[in-house]
Amino acid sequence: MGGSGGSGWSSSNSSGIDKLVQQANEQTNALSYISEINSLLQDALQRYNDRDTDAINKHIEDLKKAIEKELEEESVNLNFGGSVRKHTFIDGLSDVDILVLINQTSLQGKTPKEVLEYFAGQIKQQLPNTEVLPPGKLAVTVRYSDGCEVQLLPAIKTATGFKIASSIDENQWSKVVRPEAFARKLTAVNKACSGKVVPVIKLFKAAVKEVFPTNLKISGYHAESLAIEAFERYEGRKTYKDMLNHLCRTASDRVKVPIKDRTGQSIHVDDYLGSENSKERNRVSSCLGRLATRLEKADRLQSLEEWQKLLGSE
Repeated sequence: MGGSGGSGWSSSNSSGIDKLVQQANEQTNALSYISEINSLLQDALQRYNDRDTDAINKHIEDLKKAIEKELEEESVNLNFGGSVRKHTFIDGLSDVDILVLINQTSLQGKTPKEVLEYFAGQIKQQLPNTEVLPPGKLAVTVRYSDGCEVQLLPAIKTATGFKIASSIDENQWSKVVRPEAFARKLTAVNKACSGKVVPVIKLFKAAVKEVFPTNLKISGYHAESLAIEAFERYEGRKTYKDMLNHLCRTASDRVKVPIKDRTGQSIHVDDYLGSENSKERNRVSSCLGRLATRLEKADRLQSLEEWQKLLGSE
């Protein structure tokens, strides 16, 4: 009686095992890459957070004293606005915006232009070694040798709230502004996304600064508004890498259309880019699109080096 010789070994068995091993190796490499990228992003955030707050506070205190020099004591209060208040500030990438709350009757009767000129004159007189830019429509910008820029926005108190200079008419005050409304919305969206939105905004600002040409930029307020739009109904993975990819891709499309200003200080947060589908908006859109494509390509190639370039951390 002869036996059948057993089950034997075939090339298909070997091929199947090789495929499983390859898949396991690919999965391990992918997980290792994701871990490395998120570690890289975490390190970048740590650098951004290690800004010199003592120097910023010293600048602000000196400015307050300069403005108050010829006024009654306690007639001017400073209130952080912009990226500092919302914790999206990055040293060298964001301005320090400060609302100057005016309770001085001699200033309350003046036009915004007159108040801005007063601020600029006082700062130049009291801090002669500090660069004071010519007053704009909304603010006085003070530039320090350490790279810090402080923007002072005068705000007068009314029965219903504070008003700042009109972005349309330099001799008129705006409607009542409510910067706290925007801050509350950003806080709510950030909380819904496990506290990841604010850090991702910092990463987004850093990447934008790294890849945009010097004559093109997105304001900090605009970047934060784009993030609110991107994450208000976000259902993707809540990792820095995935959320930054999502923000870059959605922003490249959303930037083509103006975003309504939640604070009331202007009609849109991005009036500086013009009307819908303007030439400037399409330029910004193209840059953001290229940034998103670079991030996606880096993921396909699992390239840590490309991410380092985009964050300026080589």
